[in-house]
Parts: sequence; structure tokens; C-alpha cells
Amino acid sequence: MDLTETTMRWMIGGLMLLPLLLALHRPLERLIRLIIRTGVGLVVLVILSQIGALIGVHLGVNLFNALVLGLLGAPGLGLLLMLNWVLAI
Repeated sequence: MDLTETTMRWMIGGLMLLPLLLALHRPLERLIRLIIRTGVGLVVLVILSQIGALIGVHLGVNLFNALVLGLLGAPGLGLLLMLNWVLAI
């Protein structure tokens, strides 16, 4: 197998992969955005766990809470705080 045959195989493979990437562009974009927002939610939870002792707020730093914050944002934080308050009684 020479260099031109290998190059042609890579080009054909890339052209066959292109429609798949175009079809999955929007779902992959949403997944990446969700991963980034979940990471930001995790950072917020870590900061809140550091400051929370001073203001009496205690939330666990875990993937589920970070995912809720990533999906819902500030209302998700309120929801988690309300759930924590209701379930703690």
C-alpha cells in the first residue's frame, strides 16, 4: 500500500464521516453546553460549601446537584435549597 492509496482511504473515510457530523452537530453542541454549565454549577457548589457555613446553607457537592444547577441555573439553586430545607425536617 503506497502513500496515495492511504491518503485516498483517509479522504473517503472523512467524506463518509461528514454527513454524520453534520447530523449530530446540534445534539453535540447541546451536550457540550450542558457539560460546561454543569462544571460551572459544580464550582458554584464548591464556593457555596465554603461560604455556606457562615450563612447556614449546606448543600452537598455532587454531580446531581451540579447537574440541577447546570440545567436550571439560579432557580435550580433555590429548588435545591428548598428541598434541603423540606427534607431536613
